[in-house]
Amino acid sequence: MTGFGFEYPWFLLLAPLAGLLAWWLARRRRPALRYSDVSAFDGLAVGSGWPRWGGAVLRGLAVLLAILAAANPRTPDLRTPIPVDGIALVLVLDVSGSMNTPDFDPAAVPPVSRLDAAKATVRLFVAGGDADGVRFDGRANDQVGLVAFAAVPETVCPLTLNHPVLLAVLDEQQPKSGVDAGTNIGDALGEGLVRLRQLEIAGDRRKRVLVLLSDGEHNRAGEDTLRPVQSAQLANRLGAPVYTIDCGGAGEGGTAEERQQRADGRAVLEQVADLTGGRAFVANNPEELRDAFRQIDQLEKVPADKFSYRRFRPLGPWCGLATIVVVLLLGVLDRTAWRRLP
Repeated sequence: MTGFGFEYPWFLLLAPLAGLLAWWLARRRRPALRYSDVSAFDGLAVGSGWPRWGGAVLRGLAVLLAILAAANPRTPDLRTPIPVDGIALVLVLDVSGSMNTPDFDPAAVPPVSRLDAAKATVRLFVAGGDADGVRFDGRANDQVGLVAFAAVPETVCPLTLNHPVLLAVLDEQQPKSGVDAGTNIGDALGEGLVRLRQLEIAGDRRKRVLVLLSDGEHNRAGEDTLRPVQSAQLANRLGAPVYTIDCGGAGEGGTAEERQQRADGRAVLEQVADLTGGRAFVANNPEELRDAFRQIDQLEKVPADKFSYRRFRPLGPWCGLATIVVVLLLGVLDRTAWRRLP
């Protein structure tokens, strides 16, 4: 509703009663005094019809105003839109040692690493802005969280609308090495799903989305480790599409075995996206990475016309106040200017 209306319009069905009451009061005959000799009243002027018709109209008006107060007319306050409920989006970011490879934009001085390019593009995606002709509006209404992973995933920022805090945490992420080396995509997706599942438990029904950005294939195994396909099945049950972005380079260098591993890793990411209703992207440079996030931005954009709610200014209390004023006015007139006998 964007114009004048009523919160409880069915009360308006009682409106004809106000007119019927006014008509009945105006038409009814009032009782007269019984007096043995009326000759003493022969010189008096005939009384005015205002007490009868005016009283009937005011009483009908009071009833009508009371009905309007119950129906609560209201007008929209177009200057104060109610905040839109967006989606819940968890970014699952690979921070393994290979993400420090400075091959994402070799022409840049100094060269840009895969992780630095990912940080810059995620910032555009969340906060909005322009880069080389690509415009991002930002995700101001979305709850966004961040899971960083190498051998072990960690929720470094829970789902939040406080995006400056999220981006500050994003900037602090550094490539892992040593005992933390590895790429555990399955558990990382599982960690993100835990955060989205918490919303469902809390009764929040907004759409839930995962975005995975990695430059390698899942290389962790064990009874307690989820495989990427298992995590994808869990995401499918939760109704959360997974968008995967492979930013591991063109895959043309290295041995034949290494190239096959890269191809197998990308095939797994494509399978994850297909199982969940998402999409898989391959980004080997900043332009392709921005294009991948731009497409995700468009695919997961909440339609603006779906949320046209506004705050309303209720007029029902004013109708109730007007009812009281009319009743008081009627009482004063009946006891002064409109007083009649009997």
